[in-house]
This record gives sequence, C-alpha cells and structure tokens, in this order.
Amino acid sequence: MRILAIIRQVLDAEESVYVDNRTVDLKGRKLVMDTMDEYGVEEALRIRERGAEAEIVVVGIGPARFEEALRSALSMGADRAIHVETDQEVDPIALSGVVAAIARKEEAQMIFCGGQQADWDSQALGAAVAEHLDWPALTWTRKLELKGTTLAGQRDAEDGVESFEVDLPAVVTTQQDLNEPRYPTLPNIMKAKRKEIRRETLESFGVALKVRSHGVEAQNRERLREVIDGRDAAAAASQLVAMLREKAGVMA
Repeated sequence: MRILAIIRQVLDAEESVYVDNRTVDLKGRKLVMDTMDEYGVEEALRIRERGAEAEIVVVGIGPARFEEALRSALSMGADRAIHVETDQEVDPIALSGVVAAIARKEEAQMIFCGGQQADWDSQALGAAVAEHLDWPALTWTRKLELKGTTLAGQRDAEDGVESFEVDLPAVVTTQQDLNEPRYPTLPNIMKAKRKEIRRETLESFGVALKVRSHGVEAQNRERLREVIDGRDAAAAASQLVAMLREKAGVMA
C-alpha cells in the first residue's frame, strides 16, 4: 500500500506578513510545514504503526526552499519524497492535476492533504484531487481507522459529526482534532538527510495555469485607540454599541 501526503511550506504562525513590490517578502522569515499538512503526515505514520504495510511518500510542489519542509516530513518518519520544483504561483486547481498525475504514477491508494492551506486560505485542493481521480473525498476528518482496504472514521459536518466507511482508494483532508503531530527525534533527523527526494519539473506535467497572481496588498487599518470607562456597565455597553455602529460600521 502506498500513501501520499501533500505538504506546503508556509510562514510560521508567529511571523508577520510583509509586502514588498506587490509580493510577500519571505526574506529572513521563519518558514515551516503547513500545520494542516503535518496532521496528514502524522496520520499516515499512525496507520502504518497500527499494522498496515504502507510506504509513505511526501509530495511538495513549489520552489527550491520546499526541500526544508520535505526533510521535516522525512524526519517525522516518511519513507521518501517527491519535489516538483517551480517558482511559479500554482493555484489549487492546477496543483490538483499534478497531484493526481503523481498518484497514478505511484499507484497510491490513499492521499492526505490539509483541510485548508494556510498560504492560499483555500479548501479546494483535496476535493479537486478526488475529482481528477474519481475517488471519494473524506473532508475535515477527526478520526480514522483502516480495516483491510476499508477506511472508517468520523468527520466534522455543519450540524455535528458524521461517521463514515469507504473502500480505498480515497482522498482524506485533515484538521487539528485528528491527531497531535510528533516531534522528530535526532536519529530520525539524521536519517532524513539520507532519504530520497526525487525531483520533477512542473513542465513535465503539462500544467495549464489558469489563475495568475498580479500582486499582493497588505491591509493596514489604524486603531481608534478609544478607551471605554467600564465603571458603569450599562453606559459602557451603550457607548460600545454606538462606536461599533457609527465609527466601525459593523452594525446596522
């Protein structure tokens, strides 16, 4: 059995976003594996640790710096990595075609990806990959169990939690309630340096980029810096409502 885990490299959550010349300036910023994707790598490892005979392959599609995130996934315990190297901005729908092509070539039976990508703020990737492959998509999973070739578990729904059972192959999107990702140990970090990262070019997949980024703008808002005297609760509440309506414009 082969499991693919799709990962992105994004700004650390503690970092501030800076825009220079209409592009996000990443120089000197701390970059990490997207946490949502980290849950996918961890769950793939847990499936193997629970007895499944599985090879875990991590896939990154992006610039040369993505290798650091791929090495992080390998140091968690993944077996090998595939890096489709490109400096182009690739939208989730175009990216899904690349992932699907890799899945077919690798004869994968399961694909993990984050429920929402931090850099795109998009939930499209998992569903689009499933559409390309004509596989079922299990989104926002919070519990998984592999029984032979059947995947069972639970997922978040709008009105609660749904239980599911589906035959593989399948695409699974992850979220924070699924697991707690492990910290790589020093021996595994050293082993990761010797693990294979196969490099591919985006051009070899014949991707048609339908969405092109022309620039980025950061939203800057000045604070009102008004302090409400809370000694009189009723008066404070009335003043707050008035400020939200008249100055902030967030109430009718």
